[in-house]
Amino acid sequence: MTAAADASASDLDDATRETGRKLFAQECRFLLGVARVQQVPEADLPEVAFAGRSNVGKSSLLNALTGRTTLARTSNTPGRTRELNFFALGGRLGLVDLPGYGYARVSRSRADAWTKLLKAYLAGRVTLRRACLLIDARHGLKDSDTDMMRLLDAAAVPYQVVLTKADKVKTAALETCVGEVTAALKRHPAALPDVLPTSARDGRGIPELRATLAALARDDPAE
Repeated sequence: MTAAADASASDLDDATRETGRKLFAQECRFLLGVARVQQVPEADLPEVAFAGRSNVGKSSLLNALTGRTTLARTSNTPGRTRELNFFALGGRLGLVDLPGYGYARVSRSRADAWTKLLKAYLAGRVTLRRACLLIDARHGLKDSDTDMMRLLDAAAVPYQVVLTKADKVKTAALETCVGEVTAALKRHPAALPDVLPTSARDGRGIPELRATLAALARDDPAE
């Protein structure tokens, strides 16, 4: 891991963005999906977890990052991701798609089971380098997002807020959302200060997110 891992997306140079592009162009293999903490695979790579409300666009973002269309399933049905889904990127970085949260139609027992699984994973995963907390740019922070932030704070997992669907928001509204979320992050000790707007549709923010995550990856032995 390099110092670039803590750099602001606006500070990244072209070479750093190219490093991110090369990593995310490598093979990304689905390993397995788990519903119980006992099924979580042995940790052998640095990991980045992706969390967010149901239908926030996690699957679309993962597909955009890896330049694929079917790596992660996308659906208009909230709550589609019901397991922790593990992927291995180029033998250098693990990606973990967490179950969506905050959707009222999920039963209380199912929601409680997901919360228990998330807490166990976040608290016990020594290779978890960062979480990306996805927030819909159209709606901003919701109470369930704040609950997840508190969960990440308690587990001492550094996390970055990534705004999704930025293409669906006018510039002024997007700037307002960024400002409000940035202000809220100051109250959360594990949060990184920068908020990154992205769009899986038009590609904005994708090179910058690739670059910041590539800085967390295992060193490439070929370099």
